[in-house]
Amino acid sequence: MLTHDVVVWSIRNRKGRAKPYQLRWKVGTEPKSKAFLTKALADNFRADLLKAAKKGELFDTETGLPASMLAPEIEEPPMSWYDFAAKYTTMRWPGAAAKTRESIVDSLAVATFAMLDGEALDLPRKEIRAAMQWALIPREESEAAPVELVSTVRILQKSTLPLADMADPIVARRVSEALGLTLDRRIAAADTTARRRRGLNTALEYGIDLGELKENPLKRIKQKKIARDDAVDRRAVVNPEQARELLAAVSYVGSWHRARGRRLVAFYATLYFAGVRPAEAVGLRQDDCDLPEEGWGLLTLAKTRPSSGKQWTDTGTVHDLRGLKQRDTKAVREVPIPPALVVMLRAHLEEFGTAPDGRLFCNERGGVLGASTYARAWKEARRLAFTPQQVTSPLAQRPYDLRHAALSTWLNAGVDATEVAARAGNSVEVLLKRYAKCLDGRQGQNNQRIELALKSSEALQHRK
Repeated sequence: MLTHDVVVWSIRNRKGRAKPYQLRWKVGTEPKSKAFLTKALADNFRADLLKAAKKGELFDTETGLPASMLAPEIEEPPMSWYDFAAKYTTMRWPGAAAKTRESIVDSLAVATFAMLDGEALDLPRKEIRAAMQWALIPREESEAAPVELVSTVRILQKSTLPLADMADPIVARRVSEALGLTLDRRIAAADTTARRRRGLNTALEYGIDLGELKENPLKRIKQKKIARDDAVDRRAVVNPEQARELLAAVSYVGSWHRARGRRLVAFYATLYFAGVRPAEAVGLRQDDCDLPEEGWGLLTLAKTRPSSGKQWTDTGTVHDLRGLKQRDTKAVREVPIPPALVVMLRAHLEEFGTAPDGRLFCNERGGVLGASTYARAWKEARRLAFTPQQVTSPLAQRPYDLRHAALSTWLNAGVDATEVAARAGNSVEVLLKRYAKCLDGRQGQNNQRIELALKSSEALQHRK
């Protein structure tokens, strides 16, 4: 029904709402309202209504709009943030590594906190995160959400802002700030914030491809630059004697009958003597090992078994099966190993054999060696090998620190950085940047040079 009976009221500010500025008007007997992010947007819309009424346009009682504004209203609605996030993850999922999938979902789920509208504004953050993590994983349409998430998912489906609203600087700033907070609104680690921002930036580029955004709104938000120190903490690096003590202590972890610790000795030794990543050692097969009776051996690394949640892998298992990190799927890396490790690996194979698929290291049932399993055993070994003061220190706090110790040892031994980088699977630039603080002797050498320069200066002054 069309009518000239129109009354437009003033704008009111409803603080605490996602869209705080509300315009109310009446067409015939039907009250209407519309909310806006900024007062300027509300003022513009109010001016359009007043202009149409002054021109004598007829207003539609159902939509509340003048005839000149009806056409845009029946166009396809803009894509909501929820729909966009789901569409993006569906596009990225095939072929993405499990860890990448987890990172994508985390970035989008956290950004959702700043894109809520309507009923969703009152939802607890914990429920929002759980619901988005479930909803963003591609699955069959017939699969229902867990009972405890059904209501939250339904609300989020209809109560998130349009993706296009992120073009507003206020919304973009709010999203940017959300990326830097934990679930309980504490400041997140710098690495976490940077990872989330990278993930969301890539997602928003897809939003441009879809025509929902004209440009990436995050690029306009200036961030306070914080110097990130990616260097390895030299306090975490064990020396060769400490490494041997730790490996000996591992053999005493657990009962002798179950051999829980003995089964892991060669695993930790591979991290230390070969400098490999834990996920690479987990994926190591007997066919990848050249273990001569005497002298140096050789590991040919081809696969990694990084640990992820079951929901992130294609197989529904905890461990993903991937090629080497940041390498082509068919790439391999050869790592010469010293006689000490050759002996230990031969002894391990003789006592424990291999898993059914040929892997060297497995649990007692032949399954993939879990990160929680070798982390717990390592924690026990540190208590056996170290003093109480060392146990509370950063020294070899994680199994990964054995890799750091290996690479630091090689560099300090004078091995060329290009060779160390090749064995470690790093670039030379990353290698030297990360291990700069672990190169023993450099500080003493530099102190001597400074002292010599100071003495030369003093001698010069005395001669004057």
